[in-house]
Amino acid sequence: MSDSAITRTLEIGGLTKFQLIQKLENHSIRLNEYAEKLLSADKFSPSKNKYSVTTVTLTVRELGFREGATMPQIFKRASEVGLNLCPLEVGPYLRLEYLDQPEGHTKIQVPQQAPSGSLTVASEIVSEDDDFPKGFYLRNIDGVLWLRGYIADDLHVWNSKDHLIFCYQ
Repeated sequence: MSDSAITRTLEIGGLTKFQLIQKLENHSIRLNEYAEKLLSADKFSPSKNKYSVTTVTLTVRELGFREGATMPQIFKRASEVGLNLCPLEVGPYLRLEYLDQPEGHTKIQVPQQAPSGSLTVASEIVSEDDDFPKGFYLRNIDGVLWLRGYIADDLHVWNSKDHLIFCYQ
């Protein structure tokens, strides 16, 4: 694992879906349409029991992809080096925990690319439908914290500088 990898231990679970959404609202965390769609989906069911996970943040390059890679390639490599996909609920809990996320370096967003400064949670894909959000990412825009959902198909190439969050034991 890279020297620049950032690890965090989080306690997740113990809140209902409604309580989790309320807590996000109470912390003034904004949601985009895709995040709202993920949170309201039947497939998003937060654990009733609290448990701890350790996360690690790495770039696509740190996983060995100098020119970028597709999510299937990234997930395969992560598994080979002992990393796991995060439960989907890690996204909202990490957003609540990581309230001092720095802003991205640029306000300009390149279409079809992860925004500067964003952290994408590598989580289980809950729907094969290309129009259904694949997961969450965290972003700070003009001092406003966001939990955002994203859409990407298996052919999308992630930039080597994109930051992804995995779980490990």
